[in-house]
Amino acid sequence: MSTIEIALPQVRKATVGISLRKIVYRSAAIVGLLAVWELAPRLGLVDSTFLPPFSDVMVAWWQLLADGQLLDNTLASLGRSLTGFGLAVVTAVPLGLLIGWYKPVAELLGPLLEVFRNTAALALLPVFVLLLGIGETSKISIVLYACVWPILLNTISAVRTVDPTLLKLARSLDLPPIRLFQKVILPAAAPTVFTGIRLAGAVSILVLVAAEMVGAKAGLGYLVNAAQFNFAIPQMYAGIVTISVIGVVFNQLLVALERRFTSWRRDQLS
Repeated sequence: MSTIEIALPQVRKATVGISLRKIVYRSAAIVGLLAVWELAPRLGLVDSTFLPPFSDVMVAWWQLLADGQLLDNTLASLGRSLTGFGLAVVTAVPLGLLIGWYKPVAELLGPLLEVFRNTAALALLPVFVLLLGIGETSKISIVLYACVWPILLNTISAVRTVDPTLLKLARSLDLPPIRLFQKVILPAAAPTVFTGIRLAGAVSILVLVAAEMVGAKAGLGYLVNAAQFNFAIPQMYAGIVTISVIGVVFNQLLVALERRFTSWRRDQLS
């Protein structure tokens, strides 16, 4: 048996040990929070009527899952959120590239953007409801509006802050505009664009939940609001926990997608 074959099991064990330590370290704060949540009401530090122990919340979560309420409301919220988020991505990224690269487009649309970028999405919720009704269209539209701005503004900033040295080098090679965009601007702008997309992913869930609390018959926002109205406090917290978990999972998926499209950065750093 060669030295390499003998060393391989030790390397694997060391790698597993490092991975486990990372998992424990990263989850320590969450475990601590859940422990405080469990113990505080049981020790009488807070009123268990308004903050039930975490174990009671998990029992309520399982009951909601078993009777289908949690799944139905989660699917309703995910459908609206992903539709609005997807429309925002396909709209804001090309528009941001145009505004960031072509000065006449920026001068034309700049004042309009300044007006709407400072208007909170939830402040316009009554307008969307009046114009589009309380159905699916208004909820998807408010998510679309809220998600457009972080993606659009980050894309504009990404294009405008591309390293001038890269642009000069590309122009010295007589690259046509399309190739310049493809080979220089898009790769350089991708990290900042994905930052905006990740921000929009969080916004898509938060804004939708708030919109569902106003006028909806399904969705996690509706579930939380209905549970609070009926004083079903464990069910209310179960809905909130579900929203948080969805947000974390969605963000991790976007992080993985960002790593896939910006793998060249890791190659440069390695």
